[in-house]
Amino acid sequence: MIMKKNDRYSWLPYIIPALIVYTVFMAFPLADSIRMSFFTSNASGKNVFAGLANYRALFSDAENARRYWGAFGNTWYFFLIHILVQNFLGLVFSLMLTSKGMKGVRFYQTIIFIPVTLAILVTGYLWKLILNPQWGALPLLLKNIGLESFVKPWLGEQKYALTAISLVSSWQWVGIPAMMILAGLQTISDDLFEAADIAGCSGWQKIWYIKLPLIKPVIGMVAILTFVNNFNAFDVVFAMENVNGAPQYATDLIGTLFYRVGIAGQHPVGIPNPGMGSVIATVTFIMLMAGVAVILRLTRGDKDI
Repeated sequence: MIMKKNDRYSWLPYIIPALIVYTVFMAFPLADSIRMSFFTSNASGKNVFAGLANYRALFSDAENARRYWGAFGNTWYFFLIHILVQNFLGLVFSLMLTSKGMKGVRFYQTIIFIPVTLAILVTGYLWKLILNPQWGALPLLLKNIGLESFVKPWLGEQKYALTAISLVSSWQWVGIPAMMILAGLQTISDDLFEAADIAGCSGWQKIWYIKLPLIKPVIGMVAILTFVNNFNAFDVVFAMENVNGAPQYATDLIGTLFYRVGIAGQHPVGIPNPGMGSVIATVTFIMLMAGVAVILRLTRGDKDI
């Protein structure tokens, strides 16, 4: 059937509202942020074109470089914990929920997803109370079962703080990868598993040779969402520590660094530097684009399957 010329663009009016919203609230602020990275404020408060001066200041100034690379390393560690804990548990939960003979699937789905529905500030504050080494629920539990040596000031020591925050964040968001992977697993045809049963495949072989290859694009999308969200993380650190990345910048992420520099102003001056903040945002954007491209490349679905 030949499509009429007028019908070829009948879909256009439906995407115009979304395109307008995207342009106004996403594309334009992004372009303006890149533009701002080439400007600096003079003594009178006017923006003056500075070229690459802000970029040089970020990476050549000792204090700026130390804060940026510290936040950069912390953000990668934060992302790694989410990949190893949040996404791995999400995969395990989804495989369990799709296994034969599993009862109460709806109940377990609800339990896994409930933390996602809670406000991050609420969960962060609650976990801050739970982890309190003096009267928190977790330290009291460890003391009662004879594991008092494991009780530490998790949020007060540099070597524990970021790990504790990362695990709390992983606990809250594990429902997202679990439900996404679950949806991907449910699209796999039962005929493949019946053929595998006839061939005498074990449960692990079905997972390794059927399930994982077929949901590879879904796993890639989960990794991309984790990557982007973690490199924009701010609220969980704000809720459990503060925007200064306490203790001693051990929990400082790129998101908190950007807020301090570009919006709130760093101590002790306390004057925001929109140009430097835009540089941090622009560098992060470029890094995210590169990371997303790599993940998409590594997790492309096999067209031959």
